[in-house]
Amino acid sequence: MTAKTSSKSAMLFDRARRVLPGGVSRNTLLSDGPLRYVSHGKGCRVFDVDGTERLDFANNVAAHIHGHAYEPIVEAVAEQLRRGTAFTMATEAEVQFAEHLCGRSPAFDKIRFVNSGTEAVMAGMKAARAFTGRPKIAKVEGSYHGAYDFAEVSQGSTPENWGDANHPRAVPLARGTPEAIAENMVVLPFNDAEKAIAILDEHRSEIACVIVDPVPHRIGMIPVSQQFAKAMREWTDRNGVLLMFDEVITFRNGYGGVHTNLGVRPDLVSLGKMIGGGFPVGALAGHEDVMAVFEQGKQGLRLPLAGTFSANPVTMTAGLVAMSAYDEEGVSRLNELGDYARACITEAISVADVPASVAGAGSLMRIHLKANAPCNYREAHPSPNEKRALGTFITALYERGVMLIHTGSAVLSTPMGHAEIDRLCDAVHGALVAIRPLLEKGDEPAPQHPPRSAQSPEDAKSMAHQE
Repeated sequence: MTAKTSSKSAMLFDRARRVLPGGVSRNTLLSDGPLRYVSHGKGCRVFDVDGTERLDFANNVAAHIHGHAYEPIVEAVAEQLRRGTAFTMATEAEVQFAEHLCGRSPAFDKIRFVNSGTEAVMAGMKAARAFTGRPKIAKVEGSYHGAYDFAEVSQGSTPENWGDANHPRAVPLARGTPEAIAENMVVLPFNDAEKAIAILDEHRSEIACVIVDPVPHRIGMIPVSQQFAKAMREWTDRNGVLLMFDEVITFRNGYGGVHTNLGVRPDLVSLGKMIGGGFPVGALAGHEDVMAVFEQGKQGLRLPLAGTFSANPVTMTAGLVAMSAYDEEGVSRLNELGDYARACITEAISVADVPASVAGAGSLMRIHLKANAPCNYREAHPSPNEKRALGTFITALYERGVMLIHTGSAVLSTPMGHAEIDRLCDAVHGALVAIRPLLEKGDEPAPQHPPRSAQSPEDAKSMAHQE
């Protein structure tokens, strides 16, 4: 990664590489272009240390719903900071925020706060095992559920190791992952209920939980079908298995989450990102009987769950302000703006005359350098040339004053309106025209490799841009 040696960002990156592995603490920041350092943000705009302003459609990988430095949050958090940041005592802020979130969905009888989406998913998987007494978790191939060994299985599988499409292999992400991790994960094809149920039936007495992301980022922002969601609900009900929705990213798409729009009531729902109002947060909500595994009962504590900063009053305060301001009217407005954005991007693609497409739902979308939007992880998996072109595309957008997530995804925030979407689409058109020669070049024949049960460091590096 290089940058102009005269820029402040380049100098900071040189310093960072001396003290941070790879120069960063989040692989999400890495791209094919120079690493840029932010100075400050306000609303839907960010300003880097070299003075360049950009429209922010990354929003810290969907963590901001009201953009940056939202004044009501700033004021409420400043007041809380004067009273203290975290205590070995409970606070009223936790109770207030729990009441608010539980009031947004009939599936939320009880809620437990943690510090990240990863922790929320991990807590959900452990809760399912504690409740059912079963060891295995079923997930969709390619779906991202955080940095937890079990959740990472088949998160970054490749054509060399992912196996039969009708029966995907459980592939660990990181070198050195114990074999038992993969053995206790069941991997399902996305949005194919018949094939998924055939696989689930093979393990029906061992599965504790089926976890589904209703608009999975890593699979390409393709919404889950209502038919697939209902099939998973019916199968889990028949077999004494829990159904968990991972709504860490997608909760923004419905006042009570996407599950309320689908008409499916999951047993557990993991939350995170935007519900923290810009601060680290995670939460697990669900059915009272299942959430009781965290309580001290006659048989002792079935599942201990502690966290030094869990439910700290700064996050709880910021989260309550953010979510209270994101009411049903706000959700509808942002979803409609997402529809407008996808339509405009589709038009920009057509005018640019390049093989590209856009997928998504609500205020979430992803641009694919494929003529047709993919339907599953395997279709979304980029060819080597598409991967190179995507890096150039993202850099070209940065140069045009627009910032996307490095997967080609965009998420909206409430300060945005039609003017910001129009600017995004102009930038997309220009960037697509700029990369057209790369897409026309095509791929060279890929070298043949023997199947591998786990990824090499190179494989892991190729997935480094994902959140």
